[in-house]
Amino acid sequence: MSASDQDKAARLAAIRAQNAAKKAQSAEPVSPAPQDKAARLAAIRAQNAAQKNQSAGANQVMATLPLGTTQPVATPAPVAKPSPSVPSPSTEEMLEDVSANLMSLMLALIIGIVAAVLVLPRWIPGLSSSLLGEQPKAFWYLSRSSGLVAYSLVWLSMLFGLSLTGKVARLWNGGPTMLDLHQHASILGIGFGLFHTVILLGDGYSNYTLKQLLVPFASSQYKPLWVGLGQVGLYGLALVTVSFWLKRWIGRSAWRIIHYASFGLFLLVLAHGIFSGSETSTPLVTLWYWGTGASVVFMTIYRVLIMRRKPLPVVAATPRA
Repeated sequence: MSASDQDKAARLAAIRAQNAAKKAQSAEPVSPAPQDKAARLAAIRAQNAAQKNQSAGANQVMATLPLGTTQPVATPAPVAKPSPSVPSPSTEEMLEDVSANLMSLMLALIIGIVAAVLVLPRWIPGLSSSLLGEQPKAFWYLSRSSGLVAYSLVWLSMLFGLSLTGKVARLWNGGPTMLDLHQHASILGIGFGLFHTVILLGDGYSNYTLKQLLVPFASSQYKPLWVGLGQVGLYGLALVTVSFWLKRWIGRSAWRIIHYASFGLFLLVLAHGIFSGSETSTPLVTLWYWGTGASVVFMTIYRVLIMRRKPLPVVAATPRA
């Protein structure tokens, strides 16, 4: 081999070695700078900490599905502990309440009669002869006045009952107070109605017997039709009042039917007062009858409209093209 050939082989080997060194240098991974490594490590740690906080705050559990996918499942909400139920009154307790109310009414009637017969004649001159004379008139006056009071209490009971559902009950102390007023006004109205009837036994001019006063349409002395309608209205309203405590035994449907009948019974009592009351000739009493009757009609229509009113359906607005 000549010298020129040796020089060419040496140059070729040097070029190959140089090319191999360049290939090896390009194949080696370029190491990032130390600052880039620290920044990436801090970012990874911050991301892991945020994920841990998010998973702990959301309080979720990862449930593995059959195909290996995962789906977050929210933990069930804590079940609220039931409040201690108030024990319902027993039959004996309810009967005791009814008997206590009846005893209170009877006691009020006895006190009123004793006061009218024994106490008032000593305070008001001339009342003794009106009560105990040959033709006592005080019993007739007491019957007339107690009849107006009984009708007014029945009217208040109707208004309170019609105001239970609606905005009227919210204006003053809420529905429970309105319900109590409804019940107590009804009880007092029945009590004054019984007094209005029984006190006529002392009236010597009308000469009513106990049977005529208690049995509807049994008397013929004074406007028997309108007096009998008043007796039917009184007994019917007494049944409505007693149904307050019989609701759990007769059922809600029967209880509602009985209460719906109170509208017709109120009309009977109103007709009794207008057509058989001796005070109807007085303009003030006539205005009272028609005004109270109109108020009940108005509240009834208002109650029906409130119960039938339904919210209008919400229609979504279609976006414009």
